[in-house]
Amino acid sequence: MDRNHLFNQRIRLRHLHTFVAVAQQGTLGRAAETLSLSQPALSKTLNELEELTGTRLLDRGRLGAQLTTMGEQFLTHAVRVLDALNHAGQSFNHTVNEEPAVLRLGVLTTVALGMLPSILDRFHQQQPNTLVQVATLHNNVLLAGLKADEFDVGIGRMAAPDLMAGLSYELLFLESLRLVVRPDHPLLSDNVTLSRALSWPVVISPEGTAPRRIADNMLKEQGCQLPTTLVETSATSLARQLALRYDYVWFVPSGAIKEDLTHNALAALPIASHGPGEPVGIITRSGHPLSVGAEIMLAAIRKSHAG
Repeated sequence: MDRNHLFNQRIRLRHLHTFVAVAQQGTLGRAAETLSLSQPALSKTLNELEELTGTRLLDRGRLGAQLTTMGEQFLTHAVRVLDALNHAGQSFNHTVNEEPAVLRLGVLTTVALGMLPSILDRFHQQQPNTLVQVATLHNNVLLAGLKADEFDVGIGRMAAPDLMAGLSYELLFLESLRLVVRPDHPLLSDNVTLSRALSWPVVISPEGTAPRRIADNMLKEQGCQLPTTLVETSATSLARQLALRYDYVWFVPSGAIKEDLTHNALAALPIASHGPGEPVGIITRSGHPLSVGAEIMLAAIRKSHAG
């Protein structure tokens, strides 16, 4: 029996749900909690899936689970299958009343914290009778969702050419890394250097993420190391609260704290990352016409960024 036939005979929806949950959550523990499974049961399902595919889909390490190249490709197919089943289920739930227009928006978590509120407000001023469904995701999951028609519009980072295949990209800005603290932090009264900043507790993105790569390069260039009093998290809301209320120094993409800096909720240390930064832009599916609502959303994104 060839592998393709074996795969088709034995693949189950639980394999796809488990795999997508791990890709979205970044760790087996959080994915198991989302699916109400024990971690051993989740690991067993992933092992079954990798045995069926004949390849490693995830690299599992101390800090989480990262998709392999084959895992990135399989994620696109898995999301498409689950999305198709979701649409099939919705087809049985028609109501006699006309449903409101729906716009599906996928964004990076840093974008959701930074520029998204003003974008949504501007959009609804022009398109009040539209339901906007917002999903905050890691970039690889966002790209896979766009390819599978899970989202109408995305705001994400430029990725490798193979991951951008079938997608159109419009640059909005180059995202640098800033170090921010609360406005009354003791650091602000000192002659601030990176080494001095690292004598305080730090909150930073996990290894393998774009912001962490920029931070690691900055540390290497200046011969510094992260302190042992450290929080690693992709939860920007948690990181923001640590910086707002306590003594943590937050290594954060510039787009996430634009509003906080404008309103003096947070203060940026005079330390910036080198290099041009990570490109962040509007992403849509190539060759697929956009709805009127999606076009209005694109205009709102461009105008909010320009403003």
